Amino acid sequence: MIIGLLLTNNGVENMERQITEFIINQAKLSIVQGDITKQNTDAIVNAANSSLMGGGGVDGAIHKAGGPTILKECQQIVARQGRLPAGKAVITKGGNLKAKHVIHTVGPIWRGGEKGESEILASAYRESLKLAMEYKFNSISFPSISTGAYSYPVDKASVIALKTVINTLRNSTDTIREVIFVLYNNQIFKAYTSALKELAKQQIS
Repeated sequence: MIIGLLLTNNGVENMERQITEFIINQAKLSIVQGDITKQNTDAIVNAANSSLMGGGGVDGAIHKAGGPTILKECQQIVARQGRLPAGKAVITKGGNLKAKHVIHTVGPIWRGGEKGESEILASAYRESLKLAMEYKFNSISFPSISTGAYSYPVDKASVIALKTVINTLRNSTDTIREVIFVLYNNQIFKAYTSALKELAKQQIS
């Protein structure tokens, strides 16, 4: 059951300030513009590549802020099970981050939308939430997966991201009480707030 939606139109001068809030069952979904590496949720999600060896964008920033512990655990995971397929997720400790854990997931590369990209992107969010629930986390922060180097159009990706998370929370009685989308620039932030308004109108069908 969706309880309510709160939108404010204040500016985003304070990059970490909560702007948009959506309540589903006992969980709160928030959209902020800011730096995901500074979040103190139980876990943050890394938009990783299949090698799990770090890269650019959010991936590189998380590895840099978290220190060598994250890379060492990622190397152990790859040695044990191979490269991480798109749409799947694994977990490591957070190293030097405020968040105690990092959930690494691989989104799809945009190839025009006819190669199963939407299903893979939704799976990346679902699998990340599944791990968070398995570990009994109360809170988790997401970036915008696949909208950087993988070129997924943010207007499409934001709808999939929000709809997947909201529907998962709506159908779950698990431990998660807070989900935060932490978006690093104003363009992506605006796309997500716009998508959330539209989904609210549709009652997340």
